Amino acid sequence: MGYKLKEGIFYAKSDEWASLDGNIATIGISDYAQDKLGDIVYLEEVAKGKKVKQGEVFTTIESVKAASDLHAPVSGEVIEVNVDVVSTPSIINQDPYGKGWIMKVKVEDLSEVNNLMSDKEYSEYRKE
Repeated sequence: MGYKLKEGIFYAKSDEWASLDGNIATIGISDYAQDKLGDIVYLEEVAKGKKVKQGEVFTTIESVKAASDLHAPVSGEVIEVNVDVVSTPSIINQDPYGKGWIMKVKVEDLSEVNNLMSDKEYSEYRKE
């Protein structure tokens, strides 16, 4: 397993992660996802105020290899967007769990995290 996990955050099967602070979720893509994508060259900016729904596409990310849809790990309203990763998407390759976060969402229903995986469950899910 050549990718990093972060403890205490939740993972979706579609490789996005959510870190909760009360009812605010910081969302990004996993180290596994950025590694599979390769060099990320474009991230479509998410509009502040946009409503996202768990499991539905919230934006598109492109690498030198492919374009992929990103799916919201939780439902809610986008309250903050990381403009740094929009202007310099390669930050996601360098620090997917830190400076490479994509957006912050005010979560509508905290019980939705029960549909996500812990780092240990995600590790099992992504065993190659």
